[in-house]
Amino acid sequence: MRMLKGSGNYLRNQTLKNLAKAIAFLLLLSGIGLFLFFRLLTVSVGILEEALAFVALAPLAGFFIYLRKYHVYLGGWNGEKSVTNLLRATLSDDYFLLNSVNFRDGHGDVDHVVLGPNGVFALETKNWSGKKACNGDTWKRPGGPRSATSPSEQAKRNAIRVRHAIEDYKKLAFSMRVEPIVVFTNDHTELYLNRPTVPILKLSQLPSYITAHQNHTRSLPYTEEQLELMGKIIADQPHE
Repeated sequence: MRMLKGSGNYLRNQTLKNLAKAIAFLLLLSGIGLFLFFRLLTVSVGILEEALAFVALAPLAGFFIYLRKYHVYLGGWNGEKSVTNLLRATLSDDYFLLNSVNFRDGHGDVDHVVLGPNGVFALETKNWSGKKACNGDTWKRPGGPRSATSPSEQAKRNAIRVRHAIEDYKKLAFSMRVEPIVVFTNDHTELYLNRPTVPILKLSQLPSYITAHQNHTRSLPYTEEQLELMGKIIADQPHE
């Protein structure tokens, strides 16, 4: 597989930024704790100590908030890296890969775009863990409320964004379709699927799904020149 665009720095930067904030709150909390400890060794508990103990709740809450954000972004960062590493190790040089494709429309980036002779694929990568139930485009934990985020709807929107970007290019002289795919990278995810509107795959299923895909909208495979042109169009998209 040939890489046309590497991963962006957004997830990496957010991971490190939230880790730094969590550490800062932890240091602040430790400083307050040490101050209270030495005060208790020398004097009895007074109004100052009681106030500081109450104030310590704020950095404690901040620590857990940013620690949780750190784990969320770290999971996303690791998930996208695992998709990239697997595809590069398993797909031939007939395929091209673009990561973290951004558009100037305010809807975030497209995790991965795969271009191959048998189709174009927009991948929405999730590192979610635990049990996930999908009914059409509705997602939730079994027995829980509906999730505010629908990975399948995200994948379909991203496929449309990629297709429009390519088709809007005036020199493009062929029709095309972009296939949306949702990929779960966490080994501990349990999926319960009921009539999903897009392919929902575990990471290990992704390479074989891509290579076995049949492009029913075209009678001929995309040529290398067409794939390189589409890759250039996508990679040259203006960023937000």
